[in-house]
Amino acid sequence: MYLTDRSATPEADATPDRRRGPGPKVAPVVLVLGTVSLITDVSAEMVTAVLPLYLVTTLGFSPLGFGALDGVYNGVSALVQLTGGHLADRIRNHKLLAGLGYGLSALCKPLLLLAGSIGALGTVLALDRTGKGLRTAPRDAMISLSTPVERQGRAFGVHRAMDTTGAMLGPLAAFFILRAAADGYDAVFGVSACVAVLGVVVLLLFVPGKRDTQDGAGAEPRPPVRVGEALALLRLPRLRALAGCAALLGLTTVSDAFVYLLLQRRAGVGEEWFTLLPLGTAVVFLLLAVPLGALADRIGRRTVFLAGHVGLLTAYALLLWAPDTPLLVPAVLALHGSFYAATDGVLPAALAGVVPEHLRASGLAIVGTSQALARFCCSLAFGAAWTMWGDGTALAGSAIGLLCCAAVAGVVLRPSGGPR
Repeated sequence: MYLTDRSATPEADATPDRRRGPGPKVAPVVLVLGTVSLITDVSAEMVTAVLPLYLVTTLGFSPLGFGALDGVYNGVSALVQLTGGHLADRIRNHKLLAGLGYGLSALCKPLLLLAGSIGALGTVLALDRTGKGLRTAPRDAMISLSTPVERQGRAFGVHRAMDTTGAMLGPLAAFFILRAAADGYDAVFGVSACVAVLGVVVLLLFVPGKRDTQDGAGAEPRPPVRVGEALALLRLPRLRALAGCAALLGLTTVSDAFVYLLLQRRAGVGEEWFTLLPLGTAVVFLLLAVPLGALADRIGRRTVFLAGHVGLLTAYALLLWAPDTPLLVPAVLALHGSFYAATDGVLPAALAGVVPEHLRASGLAIVGTSQALARFCCSLAFGAAWTMWGDGTALAGSAIGLLCCAAVAGVVLRPSGGPR
């Protein structure tokens, strides 16, 4: 098994609308979905940028309490992804499920203004992540189904670059709102809600809404996808390897929020500059997403995927042992952004030659769920370890675990003909 499977079945690459020969390298639907993601990420990252500081310094949450909420933030979407992916394949209308997911997340943003306890915040964040879980697999399926197998890495790279542009603008907007508004956090949550609604409007107006017609003109309509048919994907050895390695590595991938809190402590970053730390990650992600996606198409997705985790391991090492120098912050953020550029779009791109088209959203959901559930567990474990033994011990444990898991994944994902 290896991540760049060039022996795709005809069914996995039989979309009638795809162009052969000269033509645009990125389908228009990829660009439109990228625009929707850009707008939505401006909204989401405005909240994400201020949430750690808001919970820890304003509401007085402990690292364990924050870890529990952060786990909810990531774990709920993992469970819902399976439902969203299966329903999108079953009704063969990926736009409908994606729209429901974007709409639910938009509705949750103003509710943050009313949530002041851990229970209320947990509920709102769970609903927000439910929206993310519903939309992720159908959205990625639309990208995958509009793109030939050999260009999957580039297509997902373009989408992730546009998505990351929003992730870059979101913290910047939060920074200026906090500096300008008297009730800074409330203002951030209110503006975030308005931006999220705009993203839903763009999706409804500009993303094609026709039902999947890949069966071909005059062909018998394909019967609805059954749950058993979707679960049967786990019999595919290559899908199991991808899902297993994604989960294994996710168990040792520290949440972004914890990385920024650690970096703030190590480098003495002032609270007023904290919201700009995600901006550094986003800039690097934006610059490298398309080049690394195209590189993965050429040299093999396994190589790029594992290299990204090596970069993340290096960032952990710098946080643990590097001296406090002016270069520490840009170095860690550059490695953090490189990790996402090398992994976030490469993993779904690898599924194009593995999963049949009529089950594409379900396959994406299985792999995405395995990774997100593992990161949920990591958030809980890291928060508990920080509370009991300190942040240094918690990060050292994650670094050792990541090194071991990356070595295992390198063996599992190695092509039969040797490393690539």
